[in-house]
This record gives sequence, C-alpha cells and structure tokens, in this order.
Amino acid sequence: MILVAGVDSSTQSCKVVIRRSDSGEVLRTGSAPHPEGTEVDPEAWWKALKAAIAQAGGFADVSAVSIGAQQHGLITLDGEGEIVRKALLWNDTRSAPSAEQLIAELGRSRFARETGSVPVASFTVTKLRWVADNEPENAARIHAICLPHDWLTWRLMGYGPVGDSVRGPDFSALITDRSDASGTGYYSSETHSYLPDFLTQALGRIPLLPRVLGPSDIAGETPEGIVVGVGAGDNAGAALGLGSKPGDVVVSIGTSGTVFSVSEVPACDESGLVAGFADASGHYLPLIATLNAARVLNATRNLLGVDFGEFERLALAAKPGSEGVAMIPYFEGERTPNLPFAQASIHGLTLGSYTRENLARASIEAVLCSLAEGLDAVKAQGVEPRRIMLIGGSAQNSAVAAIAGELFDYPVEVPEPAEYVALGASAQAAWSLTGDRPNWPIASNPVGLRAFRPEVRERYAEFRSHTYST
Repeated sequence: MILVAGVDSSTQSCKVVIRRSDSGEVLRTGSAPHPEGTEVDPEAWWKALKAAIAQAGGFADVSAVSIGAQQHGLITLDGEGEIVRKALLWNDTRSAPSAEQLIAELGRSRFARETGSVPVASFTVTKLRWVADNEPENAARIHAICLPHDWLTWRLMGYGPVGDSVRGPDFSALITDRSDASGTGYYSSETHSYLPDFLTQALGRIPLLPRVLGPSDIAGETPEGIVVGVGAGDNAGAALGLGSKPGDVVVSIGTSGTVFSVSEVPACDESGLVAGFADASGHYLPLIATLNAARVLNATRNLLGVDFGEFERLALAAKPGSEGVAMIPYFEGERTPNLPFAQASIHGLTLGSYTRENLARASIEAVLCSLAEGLDAVKAQGVEPRRIMLIGGSAQNSAVAAIAGELFDYPVEVPEPAEYVALGASAQAAWSLTGDRPNWPIASNPVGLRAFRPEVRERYAEFRSHTYST
C-alpha cells in the first residue's frame, strides 16, 4: 500500500492528510494552529507543519508529499537564507497605495494583458513595493523572494539557514508552480515566465526567484527520501482536490470568499475584478476573492448571542430578502470590488423589519450576493457554469446552503466536509509519484431546486452602488 500526503498551510492553521494512492482513502490527519495577524514570521508556519505531521503519525510510511498554501504572502530572504522581515500576508491592506502607484506607472491594461490581473493590495508585487518604499534597509537585504508554499517546500526538502537546516541555503532548490506564481503580479502564466520590468518597478532590481515547475513535476526529495511535489496555491489546490472541470464553479466561504472555475482560456479583466490565475493542472483559474465572508456571519451570530444552530434557525425563519433589510458586508475593507478602506453598513431598517431573524438572514444574503456579483464577473471572462460547488466551513450551515440555492441561478451542490486544499495537494503528490493524475471520487449533496430570487440581489446591488461607486 503506497501512501501520499497533502498539506494545507492556510491563514489560520496547517492541515495534513495522509491517504492511499490507489483509492484516495484518508487514513490519518493532523493539524496545528497558526498565529493571527496580517504579518507573520514564517518560522511559525514551519513549526506548525512539523507539529501537524507529527499529529498525523509522521511520514515514515509516506512515499510522496505536496504542499498547498495561502497565496500572495511575501517572504523575503537574505543571502544566508535568513528571513529579512515577517511575511506580509494577502489580507494586509497597507500596500493598497502601492498597488495604485504600480498601476499608474505600468498601466492597468498592461498588467491585465501580461499578468492576467490588475493588482490589488493582496498581490505580492504590491507588498514588495511597500517594503522598498517604507523599509529601505530591509529592501537592501533582500536576496531572494518567495511565497509561503515555496518556502515550506524548500524547508521540507532540508534547505534553509545554516545551522537550522540539513542542506543549507541552496537557492537553486527554491521552486514554485504556475498557480502560485500567477498570483504575484510579476509572472505571466501564458508565457510561463517572470516579468523583469514589473519586478524592477516594484523593488528597483530583480531578486532571485523560485523556478516554476509543471503540475506533475517533482520538486525534489526530503532528507529522508520522500518525493516532494511542486505544490500549489490554496485555491488551485482546492480545485484539484474537488476534481474540478470546466463548468464547475467553486464558491468557497471561509476567512475569505472566493469564486473560481477551471478554464481552458486565460482571463484578462482590465477592470481588476477577476484575477487571471493559473490552475494546478495546466489550465487557468479565473477567480474573484472577497475579504468579507465567514467572519461576517460569525460577527452577526455573536451580536445576536446565539450558537450556530440557533443562527441557522433565525435565518431560515426570515423571508427571502429579509423584509427589505440589506447589509453591505465590508467590515474589513474589500478586495472585490477594490475598496480597501470601506466599512460595513445596514440599510432598509424599519421598526417592523428590525428583527433578529432579518439580521441573521441579511448577513448571509450579503455574503452570498457579494459572491454572486463575483460570479457574474467570472462569467464575463468566458466561463459557462453548469453547477456551483459550495465549500468552506460556512457551506455546512444549512441556511447558507439553502439561501445559496436562491441567489445563484445554477444547481448548487455541497461536497462533503473535507480539507480540499490538502486533498488536492495529496492528489498532486500522487501525480508526481506515478505520472498519472488520480481520479478519486468526491461525495456531494445537492441543495435541491430553489426559487431563484433576483430581487434580493437587485436590492443588494442598489444599496451597494448608492454607498460605493464601483
């Protein structure tokens, strides 16, 4: 029996799954928390990965492993392999002015044409510019830059600073894949190459960068001889774990909200709403991401002072449209649309509509309407949906799933709860090991036919456009 492992190093935690390579059956799992914040010392991720591996029973019987991780985070290394400064994460919006500067200097259309995306504060290139402008001493020390999954793969293969690694700081062993590289803002997934002008504009020079490998390529081996796959960005890993094909639209409701679909053609959205990422199978992954998703629901639940079950009951007890109550859920600023300094608001309240039930339902409708607008933008890039696959922690909320069936005009399915990024990484590990992409089954539950409620989305859009011109 051959075993493979997959890792999901997300914003909140590190998850490890170990499964059979023939059937995909999950045999063991492990997890460890990550520190909170929008900038984190990568060493915390390395410690969490080792703890999660240990909790999963170790890798002594594992033949191959691959790592998926949160996208965009900027990791800066000096010439000795030491970390220059804490990693700036995707949800650190201080680089929003840097994004605007880069767009002004290089041009919105050029960014869209050459990278597939117009950068916002979450993109790596904007964080690199922020460091160059605000921390020149740190910028001068930068020898190499990479992303979270790149760095963890490097460390897992035994590389790193002298005295803290088996193999030392061999930068030629730094690797990445198209999916993660495509989220940096300085890589073209069409030409499979970095863009020197974009890097120079951000940092003033070109640092050492990870080599970009193909979806099934082998990155190397651990010091113990375990095959290490190339890895992927988290959304591409989830698509791989779900076995997504063109026409499958994945809507994920976690810390962030995302809408993406595997596509055979690259996206080029000059408006900046859609990011033209690559996927982990050799295709493309047009994607929109929102900053405000599950936390909006948790904040509303906490305000109402109820547990998850009662929150569901309250939301389902309200009528569609929440009797005219609409929430604009930009509690943490927003990425799509690009409003990093926006705030949340509630509209349409009357003495009659100001109920716990309507507040609960309005928060769910707000998150889903925001994602449905994102789906419209993805469709404009040539995606033709045939079904919605609803994933993430909040997808297991029966009210969220039911209301999604009313706000997306396509069949909605909720795959069984699983760590799909880690599962995708394990599929990639098996692919690297055997040369064949596995086709493991995914259990999914249809939401059932629901009446489409376009008026709810129209009311949301009306209040949003009155509050913020986008």
